[in-house]
Amino acid sequence: MSQLSGHDAIFLYSDTAHSNSNVSLIHIYDQSTAAGGKVRFKTILAHIESRLDRSPMFRRKLKHVPLEIDYPYWVEDENFDLEYHVRHIALPKPGDWRQFCIQVSRIHARPLDLKRPLWELYVIEGLDSFLDLPAGSFAVLAKTHHAAIDVESGSEITMLLHDTTPTPPPATPPAPWFPASPPSTPAMLCRGVARAALSPFRLAQPLARALARFAPIAVTLAGDMLLRPENMPPTRFNSVISAHRVFDTRRFMLSEFKAIRRLAVGATVNDAVLAVCGGALRRYLDEQGELPDASLTAIAPFAIRGADSGTDARAELTWFHVQIGTHIADPVRRLAFIRDQLASSDTLARAKGVHELAAAGQHAPAAALALTSKMLSRASLGIGRRAPLANCSIANVPGPEVPLYLCGARMTYFSAIMPIVDGMGLVFAVTSYDGRIVISPTSCRDLMPDPEAFTQCIRDSFQEYLGIAAEKPKAVPRPRRPRAAATVARKRATVKAKRVIPPSRASAARRAAAAA
Repeated sequence: MSQLSGHDAIFLYSDTAHSNSNVSLIHIYDQSTAAGGKVRFKTILAHIESRLDRSPMFRRKLKHVPLEIDYPYWVEDENFDLEYHVRHIALPKPGDWRQFCIQVSRIHARPLDLKRPLWELYVIEGLDSFLDLPAGSFAVLAKTHHAAIDVESGSEITMLLHDTTPTPPPATPPAPWFPASPPSTPAMLCRGVARAALSPFRLAQPLARALARFAPIAVTLAGDMLLRPENMPPTRFNSVISAHRVFDTRRFMLSEFKAIRRLAVGATVNDAVLAVCGGALRRYLDEQGELPDASLTAIAPFAIRGADSGTDARAELTWFHVQIGTHIADPVRRLAFIRDQLASSDTLARAKGVHELAAAGQHAPAAALALTSKMLSRASLGIGRRAPLANCSIANVPGPEVPLYLCGARMTYFSAIMPIVDGMGLVFAVTSYDGRIVISPTSCRDLMPDPEAFTQCIRDSFQEYLGIAAEKPKAVPRPRRPRAAATVARKRATVKAKRVIPPSRASAARRAAAAA
């Protein structure tokens, strides 16, 4: 039995009727590589059952402390039902990509049952009209709650269910499982009171949690003072969202992004991805006549491990702001603009400062409560002034670098649908798998009624960069840093000293002989 951390509790308490913290991973398979060219649902069900013991996430659920005086605990579900969590559906005819996006968006938007383990898995058939996919392909959508997984290690679930060869290992009977008895309600209440007595400031946590329910963007608010989001122009995505989601995706080759990053000396693949996303957002808003003059800003995740944590310790997730250069028409200059920001040591320092502030808030709830109250008041003031905390978010979900197989079927596609919240109704999920990068925007149906047009803007932005990279122009160099005055003076003194060369002994002897 373990307790939910304060960091993960934020995602749990931020769920509302129209916004939840679900994270959905989408996998598509070519079953022609499986034995007999067919994978049946009962085979997938038996395969998942044989691997439930590989992670405690599959069978554990949350149990709340009475009066919410402490964070909930993870306990084993005594009534675990695998067939409730693994479901089988099919797309209606003709089974094209648009129908698939609508279906997975609906599944993602539905809240999870918080009284059961926080995951569901959908096997989706009927993908008959997909381009670039062989006939008979099927998909698996794995939906989990953000409180149960890390975004940065979200592909861990993918690795647990897959093999690296098309020939799966011999089937083994499921390991026997006997759920441990959950703690009694009086015991949890006594433990919560004892923890509150040892730390009196923890008594302020229930109020902080109540405030968090009205602040779904509490994760990003934690760094409001340090991130300084002044002068951020609002867009259509900085509004209240509905309960309906839209999702689409575009696939690219990793090698092509490596060619794009060479347009600016010192740029990384991440910089190139941010530049493409910035160019897509610029195109889309410009077509709507809504492009602001100032640069839009994105919030990106940043994983930080404690100095005393081991290699197996879970990385704490914090966030930092980065301007994505939507005010710059020249693609190469936009890439250099993003590179210069992420290369700055101030960005890393601010991200670490946010992490330390959030960690201090977990140990001193009174300080966290005061900070939350201040941020909420500032957020309300910001909305009144049309100054959002950020215009969108960009989440990186790294996947495996080698091909994976499910019951012998080769996985050909991997992407993600991420949660959105009020005030930040656009998120780019960037996934990588087997030499490909997939960019998948998620938004609200009211804010983005045309997801196909938005993903076409992503494709056009990428093609613009790729066309420039094919011409091999001169790369934009990094700006030279101004040297300190002491360094300049020291180098000048060294050069002056080298100009005064002392005569050698041989030269002195020759001059003496000449004088005699």
